[in-house]
Amino acid sequence: MQYSRLFGPVHSRRLGRSLGIDLVPFKTCSYDCVYCECGHTTREATERCEFFPLGEVLEEVGDYLSRSPPLDFITFSGSGEPTLSSSIGEVIRFIKQTFPHYRVAVLTNGSLLWRPDVREELLPADIVLPTLSSVFDSTFRKIHRPAPGISIGQIVAGLELFRRDYPGEIWLEIFVIPGINTDTRELEGLRDAIQRICPDRVQLNTLDRPGSEDWVRPASPGELERIRSVLGLTGVEPVEPVRYELSAGSSMTAEWAAAIAGLRELLMRRPCTLEDLSAATGLSRREILKILREIQATTPIEERREERGTFYSCPQ
Repeated sequence: MQYSRLFGPVHSRRLGRSLGIDLVPFKTCSYDCVYCECGHTTREATERCEFFPLGEVLEEVGDYLSRSPPLDFITFSGSGEPTLSSSIGEVIRFIKQTFPHYRVAVLTNGSLLWRPDVREELLPADIVLPTLSSVFDSTFRKIHRPAPGISIGQIVAGLELFRRDYPGEIWLEIFVIPGINTDTRELEGLRDAIQRICPDRVQLNTLDRPGSEDWVRPASPGELERIRSVLGLTGVEPVEPVRYELSAGSSMTAEWAAAIAGLRELLMRRPCTLEDLSAATGLSRREILKILREIQATTPIEERREERGTFYSCPQ
């Protein structure tokens, strides 16, 4: 069976071996984050809808999981904000009822958690990983460039409401951009919000691949440690770089394995940007970045930033 809404499994920096479920078209989101590895948002949205037929999604999920692949998580993520899909609750319930031994995670920017329907639909998930990078409106808008009508006050209130009812774990992500959300005022504001939200973990994340804006730079391990110390809260941890390992061929989709082999061969011939690779393969930036991580399991990838963008290559 050919899968169009599933990708991977991939090796996630936060969730280990993860099968991705992508319920929104590329690149549909309520944010246009400066650090997004998928590039600029091309379809700005705040209204929920069913982007793909629910029956087709459930058929793919059921077919794949019926083979009992070894997974740490099934993760709702991918091309944009997953809670924009009005089907997400039904897909989560299907997995938990039909394949209850699998853990479900939802990566979300948190922009829709003020809505009671979204909070209700996420309740069966094992872990929800929302993002909160600033509590100040000007900084929030500089980092996330939200769609009209979204406010940081609304987002923080939604996170607090979700915490009151949600029985699972909340892993709150703070995406660190040096010089933007790293001064004392920013960190004190985040600390106050964290204490009200009461997440189980606070994960300090930073740039791993080129973002949508060239000026975004990753924080050093020392900077992340300084932020952890200033926050002064239990459960705060920097996100460790992914430790790559070979994917188990028995649980990888045939299409995904072929894509990995094809991309590796292309990069051994000539350096390419993400746009070059997307044009050559028909894959999205998101899919290509996931494949690049898989390739690094066995083959070093060199990165070189030039005027036209970041070029990737594999030495022969």
